[in-house]
Amino acid sequence: MKPIKVLLLFVCFISSLAVSAQSPAENYPVDPASIDQTGVPKGDMMEFKFDSSKIFPGTTRKYWVYVPAAYDGKKPACLYVNQDGIQFKAPVVFDNLIYKKEMPVTIAVFVQPGSIPAEDADNALNRNNRSYEYDGLGDNYVKFLIQELLPEVEKQKTKTGKPILLSKKANDRAIGGSSSGAIAAFNAAWERPDQFSRVFSSIGTYVGFRGGERFPTLIRKFEPKPIRVFLQDGTNDLNNYVGDWWITAQMMERALQFAGYEVEHAWGDGGHNGIHATAIFPQAMRFLWKDYPKPVAKGQSKNAFTNTIIIPGEDWELVGEGYGFAEGTGVNAAGEVFYQDIPNAKTYKVDLQGHLTQLKIDSKKASGTAFGPDGSRYNSATATNQILKYAANNIETVVADGINVNDLTVANNGNIYVTAPNGAEKPGKIYLVKPNGEKLVVDEGLKFPNGLALSPDQKELYVAESATHWIYAYQVKADGSLTAKQRFGWLHVPDNAENAWADGLKCDRNNRIYAVTNMGIQVMDEIGRVISIIPVPLGKTPANICFGGPNFDVLYVTCQDKVYRRKVGVNGANSFDKPFKAVTPKI
Repeated sequence: MKPIKVLLLFVCFISSLAVSAQSPAENYPVDPASIDQTGVPKGDMMEFKFDSSKIFPGTTRKYWVYVPAAYDGKKPACLYVNQDGIQFKAPVVFDNLIYKKEMPVTIAVFVQPGSIPAEDADNALNRNNRSYEYDGLGDNYVKFLIQELLPEVEKQKTKTGKPILLSKKANDRAIGGSSSGAIAAFNAAWERPDQFSRVFSSIGTYVGFRGGERFPTLIRKFEPKPIRVFLQDGTNDLNNYVGDWWITAQMMERALQFAGYEVEHAWGDGGHNGIHATAIFPQAMRFLWKDYPKPVAKGQSKNAFTNTIIIPGEDWELVGEGYGFAEGTGVNAAGEVFYQDIPNAKTYKVDLQGHLTQLKIDSKKASGTAFGPDGSRYNSATATNQILKYAANNIETVVADGINVNDLTVANNGNIYVTAPNGAEKPGKIYLVKPNGEKLVVDEGLKFPNGLALSPDQKELYVAESATHWIYAYQVKADGSLTAKQRFGWLHVPDNAENAWADGLKCDRNNRIYAVTNMGIQVMDEIGRVISIIPVPLGKTPANICFGGPNFDVLYVTCQDKVYRRKVGVNGANSFDKPFKAVTPKI
């Protein structure tokens, strides 16, 4: 054995002794479901290897498939996925619980993290992919499961030659793991609640490895998702350079409770090991599968801001689809909504009855839409670098040209503010176009300035800096110029991006700011704090929003090739209206 390998083994051995020395002897009652029971049919275990991942290229891993004795191969079975391979005496537990009908007929997949073999195994270590796959908050790992591993599982046969059929319904799927495998399990359900709705988390790494410490905050801000969670941890879990693992487990529970999730826990006095988790695993499975097949439902959050916006039972509904790229939402004084299909140079209108029509105009690849106090519609035409004005009969007038236009907003006094990104690598500009057509650069230097909105009193202009995580605020002077520039709104950023890519902005009548981002619609309060996050339909990145309908209480969002709407409990503020002073900010 090479000296370096001997040293590593020795370090690991000493570390394990140190952890054990800090933890008291652990003794927990043994659940009968964790013991082989006479007369209970045993399921089959099969071992496989997977080494053709495109999501984690170069990795190889083993996985095992448990098929219960009750599986007949005629209809899809429920699914449980466990990270880090076989744990918690799970096959025995499943045999017993399925036999006693305390959980449904479930096929389990136990998968190891990937490893990238070294080319020179005698002189180099394999690359361990565990933290990269498990600890991050992005969707890579769940994509690996649903796009690669689970389809591979379904290519296999049982030992008796039956096909392996896995249910595709989230309500039929559970996922679990320990330590980094636990946060991977929770994150899989968090990212794709349409795929997994039941989570078992043991001694999870909700700490500062790859952003896991952000979860308790995000849970509190996001609209609740249909997920049921069982948490396990112990008072002698790790307390090290990334955080206090026992405390963060409790923070997770508190956050889930606050956000309205159905959550149960088992707290012990153990350390960072699987002793307690193995003892309570049957209890966890009974909780996760209780009342099955009744669906796991969304809970009611205690976030007062989210509850102000969201109306129970009101969800996103499709308005239109098949667009090249939907953008540029705007609303007129009646509440009719207009939006753009940029690459196809088309403009669409949604009337008060919800009917969708295409206007018979060439929008010149407009990317922004706004209405002025005179009822005219203004578009930012990217094909011609112009601001165009449309009368009620769609007669077109050029208001300004020579601007690398993106988005725009029109104040009650007729002033038009326009963002000109000039590319992600070059400083962008903000233009003021006055009613007489005079155009002035009122700020420059933002990294891809994008969406913009005026506050209800029209004394503040908010601008999204897409290539960062900032929303800028400016005071609007009497002559229309801007002052008091500030990094005002701090946005959350997903794990797989360097910026929030904020685009369209709108305000409601309480001066809350709604920014579409790559994490959904992030809502800021009057002093720039994100107070709520409303996810858009899964798999879609939003580009713009507006409040439509006669009461301006229907939120419209453009999402790539589709447009959606949703009834909400707030009313949008319109810049074409007379300015008014909003409520006093709450600290």
